[in-house]
Order: sequence, then C-alpha cells, then structure tokens
Amino acid sequence: MVKDDLKYTENHEWVKIDGKEATIGITDYAQKELGDIVFIELPEIGDELSAEDVLATVEAVKAVEEIYTPIGGRIIDVNSKLADTPELLNSSPYDEGWIVKFEIVNEDEIESLLSAMDYKKLIGE
Repeated sequence: MVKDDLKYTENHEWVKIDGKEATIGITDYAQKELGDIVFIELPEIGDELSAEDVLATVEAVKAVEEIYTPIGGRIIDVNSKLADTPELLNSSPYDEGWIVKFEIVNEDEIESLLSAMDYKKLIGE
C-alpha cells in the first residue's frame, strides 16, 4: 500500500508534510521486507539531523536496519508508543507507527523526495 498524499525516499521512508512540520515513518513495503519488528532505537526530542543522517535503528526477527532522515530538521516529537510496542511499525506503518515529527529547516529538500507514483514504480507496484 502506497498513500498518495505522502512523499517517499528510495530507502523506503515516508514523509507527511504539514506546513513547516514533517512526520516520518517507514513504508508498508519496508515493514513487509523487515518482517516482525521487535525493537526500535528512537532519537531524542530536540536532536537536529541533516538529510541522510541515521534517524533510528529497527531490529526485526530477521534483520537490523537503519532508518535515515529524509530531510533535515529538528525533532519536535517522538512516537514513544514504539518503545513498548514496536510492532506498530508492522501493523500500522502510516498511522500509529509514525516515528518522529520534525520541524523542517530547508524546504528545498522536499523537492528531492519521491512522489507516490514514483515510489510505486520503484517498488514495482
């Protein structure tokens, strides 16, 4: 499932832009590839990250993967539910399984993200 109102990365993160705020998570495709997610190492509120920095580390039954920051910004909220229920990344990757909310510092970086149509082509949908 690819939501048409989101932006995407080639690393399978999604971004929801709302004014100067961006919500970031992993795609349905990514969670299926990872399998059952059992742990996520989350960043801290206030952390400032640049595009392509490591945002979080996800541990699944069959792999450990890093999640990268699609655009630069300052973390203004972290989905603390994921600490106790990381499986939300599997069951609800676009809703309850969001990872962080960012204050966007460089709106030009949004242009580098993939549209839903381009992401569908990338994953062969």
